[in-house]
Amino acid sequence: MLEPKSILTECQEKSIAFSDGLLLTLYIDNSRKPCYHSYSFLITLMYKAYKFRLKPNTEQEIALAKSFGCCRWFWNYSLNLCQETYKTTGKGLTRNYIQGLLPSLKKEYEWLTDAYSQCLQVVALNLSQAYQNFFEKRARLPRFKSKHGKQSISYPAKVKFEGDYLKLPGKVGLVYCVRHREFAGTIKTVTISKNPDGKYYASILVDDGLELPGQSSDGKATGIDLGLNHFAITSNGSKYDNPRHLAKHQRNLKRKQQKLSRKKKGSNNRQKARGKVAKVHSKISRCREDFLHKLSRKIVNENQVIAVENLNVKGMVRNHNLAKAISDCSWGMFCTMLKYKAEWEGKTYIEVDRFFPSSKTCHVCLNQVGSLSLDVRNWTCEHCKTIHDRDINAAINIRDESLRILSLGTSDTAYRGDIRPKAGRKSVLRQSPVK
Repeated sequence: MLEPKSILTECQEKSIAFSDGLLLTLYIDNSRKPCYHSYSFLITLMYKAYKFRLKPNTEQEIALAKSFGCCRWFWNYSLNLCQETYKTTGKGLTRNYIQGLLPSLKKEYEWLTDAYSQCLQVVALNLSQAYQNFFEKRARLPRFKSKHGKQSISYPAKVKFEGDYLKLPGKVGLVYCVRHREFAGTIKTVTISKNPDGKYYASILVDDGLELPGQSSDGKATGIDLGLNHFAITSNGSKYDNPRHLAKHQRNLKRKQQKLSRKKKGSNNRQKARGKVAKVHSKISRCREDFLHKLSRKIVNENQVIAVENLNVKGMVRNHNLAKAISDCSWGMFCTMLKYKAEWEGKTYIEVDRFFPSSKTCHVCLNQVGSLSLDVRNWTCEHCKTIHDRDINAAINIRDESLRILSLGTSDTAYRGDIRPKAGRKSVLRQSPVK
């Protein structure tokens, strides 16, 4: 259909975006009838974040501490105001309303001027986004922030590198940055954070101008079964040992925590002991992230289709005998890394339904056993007499099920139909009926 300019000037434009990137634009006249339509494809831009270590001097640490405190106070003040307003009126507060409180608050509390003005405005934006995430069931209710936890502030603009220094607007100025890698692109936002162990970091969100490549499933596919004895078992028979980072540092952590418990509350010695405990936790966290990054990168580089099981980790940690070991594995973080790294490379990441009987099904003849306890690591199929390694067999079944899902374009399992779990991560390729 041709596009008559006289009609378009009198029509209202309405666009509908679909998950596959298709954009449908409808032009509706006064009688609410579509008079023209067009199709186009959305371009998905790819933002990347780079994290660098900062080493501020004493004066800069004081300036950052004041900024942390001001932003934390404004967050708690705004959150309390939102809660009280909702109790009395049943309505919330908008971001613009919260930002409009800043001029009067700065007159009443002059120390708020110690923080850069745009950092305080970002607090209102973050609080509004936190409530939106809660209402869309992506996160919990926003909570009040403590001065003993991780501190952070965000700069939405006017941040740039000058050699080995990061120039921050306001009273902080040039801060020495351990720039261990280079990047190309435009700096969008910069978040300065201080961990409980006393180390400072800058997380820089960069727009490199590149488009997110389209997904492709042509190539090698692998299924991954996650476990405790072995962290990951792939469908090709590779087994990656569980490094057990917490167990390696458990003795040192226990000793530091015992010393902390003996210190008088509110004393300087207790504050020092708290810092020592935080350093051990930070070391465990860094070791865990290093292992997960390297393993996820290796798997993504070697495969075109990556399939994992959609585990209900939140429900699994209710088992108090395994809760510590499951939490130490960080399966959720590992799956998140696999997902975004696969998206960067244009590869396919898919999650198979948790109710799919991957361990109890023979991948050769598809015969399914009735029950299989956790202590059984090897079993023999009664139908075809194949001896199975429990974990490798599960990984192969996960791979085969993911390929079946991709070929049919649906996440219905072959045994239970379209099962929608009540908790945990949802299957990436799950299709739900249009309402």
